[in-house]
Amino acid sequence: MFVQEKIAIVTGVSHAHGIGAAVCRKLAANGCAIFFTYWEASPDWATTFQKEMLELGVRCAGFEVDLSEPHAPFELLDMVESKMGLPTILVNNAAYSTRDGYQQLDVQTLDNHYAVNMRATFLLCVEFARRFKKAEGSAGRVINMTSGQAQGPMLEELAYGATKAAISGFTLTLSAEVAPLGITVNAVNPGPTDTGWMTADFKQELSSQFLMGRMGMPEDAAHLIGFLASDEAEWITGQVINSEGGFLRK
Repeated sequence: MFVQEKIAIVTGVSHAHGIGAAVCRKLAANGCAIFFTYWEASPDWATTFQKEMLELGVRCAGFEVDLSEPHAPFELLDMVESKMGLPTILVNNAAYSTRDGYQQLDVQTLDNHYAVNMRATFLLCVEFARRFKKAEGSAGRVINMTSGQAQGPMLEELAYGATKAAISGFTLTLSAEVAPLGITVNAVNPGPTDTGWMTADFKQELSSQFLMGRMGMPEDAAHLIGFLASDEAEWITGQVINSEGGFLRK
């Protein structure tokens, strides 16, 4: 448990079975106040999820935001400060992904991936750090999500794989710049995770590649992120952690 309330921003929390929702539940269980973002979710999603977080005994608010808009990161942080106070944890979980491949890749596809996966993530990270105020005993945590793009090729996902790879490089350098502020910066690759998008046939196809005998679940990523956000992880920074359960790429 955290000694005192910390305020966590978690982006990309748009349905109940995603990694973002699992991360919110984990951080709330650790005593963190939760500010989550969502986009194009079902009409009652934010209200229902906020109620779930409040029932865990923490403060919670949600905000629908299109992170592809250039000023969205700044508006988001302004909203968090006005509603809850200065955040101490940032989890960049939101992502944009479509299929492409070398035959289909074009300018618009690249720009769409860049706007969310790179620009929004990078600006949220640096603005979080600029606003962070180090007090005695305080610490900041930034956790970015990657997708195993360095573990093997991601066929027909050129724009997605490239923009996620940029997050890994950004994480390493930013971690060095903000270490004197008491902020750690890490990235997590959760591997193929069953968040509701996988078909039965696709699960069957992947099953033999999971050496631990099961598919990755959102809670697996949430447990690791919960640890990285905690005081116990104060000596871990600049890392890209591949938490894949022994997933074997063919």
